[in-house]
Amino acid sequence: MKMKSLTYWVFLAPCLLALTIVLVIPFIQGVYYSFTEYNGFQVNGFVGFDNYIKLLKDDQFLYSLWFTGGFSVVSVIGINIVGLLLALFVTQKMGRFNTLFRTIFFMPNLIGGIILGFIWQFIYLKAFEGIADLTGLEFFKGWLSDTATGFWGLVILFIWQMGGYIMIIYISFLNSIPDELLEASTIDGANGWQKFWKIKFPLLAPAFTVSLFLTLSNAFKVYDQNMALTAGGPFNSTQMVTMNIYDTAFKVQEMGYAQAKAIIFLIIITVISVVQLYFTRKRETDL
Repeated sequence: MKMKSLTYWVFLAPCLLALTIVLVIPFIQGVYYSFTEYNGFQVNGFVGFDNYIKLLKDDQFLYSLWFTGGFSVVSVIGINIVGLLLALFVTQKMGRFNTLFRTIFFMPNLIGGIILGFIWQFIYLKAFEGIADLTGLEFFKGWLSDTATGFWGLVILFIWQMGGYIMIIYISFLNSIPDELLEASTIDGANGWQKFWKIKFPLLAPAFTVSLFLTLSNAFKVYDQNMALTAGGPFNSTQMVTMNIYDTAFKVQEMGYAQAKAIIFLIIITVISVVQLYFTRKRETDL
């Protein structure tokens, strides 16, 4: 038993060492720097909770938190609806087309966020403007020059990117539903909607837990799409928290203050994720 225990720790040691170097030590350093006046090169002094007090009065940071929260709520709902609809579509009996459609729907997730941002920037600035010129519809003009349409532009981009990824999760759970249940419901006279709502939907509860966690955590961490599509404009009205923290750290060179923002942001994401996991897992047992 001692040899087995020693072998276990020998094989586990490289992973623990890597995690310590990459995650634990930087996190401890970040917490320390959040209490200092750090410019990225040297610590100019210990300021205590001044950075945390300062961010509570930072209107732009508080606005970016509000904007990111709204974006996350709308995106999470949209991605899960689209992902589930796509999963239901590609699990129909369509022969070889199933694989083709799955590949097409999943492909946007393989494209980097920066490239996606520039692709959709071209669509909003060129394609939409062309549609507006042809049809005379003002709705398609100036999508990235307005806060409201800029918000929805980011939401559409993120749903387009993540929808196919979440589709794969729902597919795996849909395929695990026993055919006997569906056949029995058909014999009992259940229609398509009744099969979905009474059989498939309750059995997809674990998929909702996983998908909501992934989409929620990813929505809060969006940066590259935000930077490439709107760069926070107009006038920082579409600036998300990650961009606000980055600008504070590398443009203003207030690393200590940026670390304080990052710590608060980490706490918010952790609390929201734990609450979401608690309620969705509780919902699994209820269903």
